[in-house]
Order: sequence, then structure tokens, then C-alpha cells
Amino acid sequence: MALVELGRFPAPEAHFLIGALEAEGIMAFAFDTGMNLAEGAFSIIPVRVMVDDADLAAAGEIRDARQQ
Repeated sequence: MALVELGRFPAPEAHFLIGALEAEGIMAFAFDTGMNLAEGAFSIIPVRVMVDDADLAAAGEIRDARQQ
């Protein structure tokens, strides 16, 4: 399992996307969420959404469908 970046999003959007991915059976992880809390800058620092490289294409389709 090699994690790759699907994209960078504001924290709430990242967590909604992760929920949508997991609902489709794709494991996803949020990286850098603690940076916003540590810096006191909620949602200013983007959260990286990471997925397995084998799931990147399918995850990209889900991401794109949500952004339309």
C-alpha cells in the first residue's frame, strides 16, 4: 500500500470527501489536520486527502463528481 495525494482541501471539505470515498469502499486518510489546530488557523492550511495508489483513479472520479 503506497499512499498518494488525491488533493488538498479545507478541513470540512476534506472530511466530507473522505466519508464519500469510504462509503464507496476506498480507504482515505487526512494528513495535516493538526496543523490548523496547532497554528490556530482553522481551515487556512489545506488538509491533504491521501488514498492508496491503486484507488487513485476511482477516488479522482468521486472527487470530480462531488465538485460539479
